[in-house]
Amino acid sequence: MKNRRDNTRENIPLPTYRGDVVYSCINCGDTFPIDQFFYTCPACGSLMKLIDRSFSELENITGTEWRDIFDKRKMSNAPSLSGIFLFHELILPTVPPEDVIYLGEGHTPLVQANHDLSSWAGAPFFVKSDGLNPSASFKDRGMASAISYLNHVIRKRDLPEVLGICASTGDTSAAAALYLSYLPKGRVKSVVLLPRGKVTVQQLSQPLGSGATVIELPGVFDDCMKVVEDLAENYEVFLLNSKNSVRINGQKSFSYEIAQQLGWDVSGLSVVLPIGNAGNITAVMEGFLDLLRLKIIDSLPTVIGVQSEHADPVYRWRMAGKYKPVSVVPSVAQAAMIGDPVSFPKVRQLVEEHFETRFFAIRVSEQEIMEGMMTANRHGHVVCTQGGESVAGLKKAIENGIVSPSSRLIIDSTSHQLKFSEFQRMYFEDSFPDEYEVSPREELKNEPVYINGGASDVAEYLNLQKK
Repeated sequence: MKNRRDNTRENIPLPTYRGDVVYSCINCGDTFPIDQFFYTCPACGSLMKLIDRSFSELENITGTEWRDIFDKRKMSNAPSLSGIFLFHELILPTVPPEDVIYLGEGHTPLVQANHDLSSWAGAPFFVKSDGLNPSASFKDRGMASAISYLNHVIRKRDLPEVLGICASTGDTSAAAALYLSYLPKGRVKSVVLLPRGKVTVQQLSQPLGSGATVIELPGVFDDCMKVVEDLAENYEVFLLNSKNSVRINGQKSFSYEIAQQLGWDVSGLSVVLPIGNAGNITAVMEGFLDLLRLKIIDSLPTVIGVQSEHADPVYRWRMAGKYKPVSVVPSVAQAAMIGDPVSFPKVRQLVEEHFETRFFAIRVSEQEIMEGMMTANRHGHVVCTQGGESVAGLKKAIENGIVSPSSRLIIDSTSHQLKFSEFQRMYFEDSFPDEYEVSPREELKNEPVYINGGASDVAEYLNLQKK
């Protein structure tokens, strides 16, 4: 029987464009070939980004035609178009479809907050539930791009062995180890560096389960990042942190999906997301710029970055106009507990050139983060602590008049709530160490009730009436 979703060129517009993608230094503008591993500019040491020098060819297709192409591809059953590479021309066109790695990432739902949660926050809003990705976080978007690229380079250059490595507070390591484990054993090795005692048990279990070599180091994420940066500069390794611009390109799919889910109309839209290493907020802004350049959308949305009081360098930069790294204090939003975000130079450039009036930074307390997570999950969501940071940031942005309650509002829940169930337990038991500065509210606590009896005892406890 013929498949109803037949992937012929007549029915599904398959990608054939390969572009001319190169690394480009954000400071001096020097370019370098895509088939080599570059993370910083050899000439001046600044960050790199990917640019497609043939992008103007894509502009020969109208915005209406692009919308039709991407909408038709959603009907495809081809694995290479099932994930983020549905937007192949905008993600990494140099990677042919046969080298694309698809593990079920992307196209996460926009879930509308119910009336009670919307009232609590101050306006109706949607949650982009990126915790529903394969490794339970948004990092799979970047890894799908990075590992597809790596798969292509291994084949093209016939590399005998590659070591993939990252520093992480949990989510990056889980995603990196998962996607690397899909590549041929013997040719690819996975290594992750974690700050000892700063990763939840659930997050630690993920790279271990995927077979990665897990190295714990003293300190915080910033300390681990310094080590992998040193390794990436001086040894032959494939870096999988957001310093790798190939990974950033995959995370741009977040913006593409939101636009598509809104019928390509982003007018009056504000997107709220946490700032960790600043790679994701970079990707979100770059993604919307791509769509605007191709006239797929008519305007840019407002982007609101949220940081904890315990790690707030971007907020301080936006308030004072001067950037300075900060020393972090333990935070429930572990993935955002970064005092010197690697991708900050990209954020600054994007804001100054494109988002000056459309980028805001919000700072929230640890108490507000936990209440954001707990309240959202009480109303039908699976929001992590970073998602709680987004919810709290939205609430504060509305209270401070940064966004109007009549705007269209989307918050990013970057990870699955179950990865951070330890913080929920600590909240229920009121066992947070003092440095977290969290005092649980009784109405948000919960605990199991043990009843040593049968149905009548349960009915009595629940005050049920007989029929």
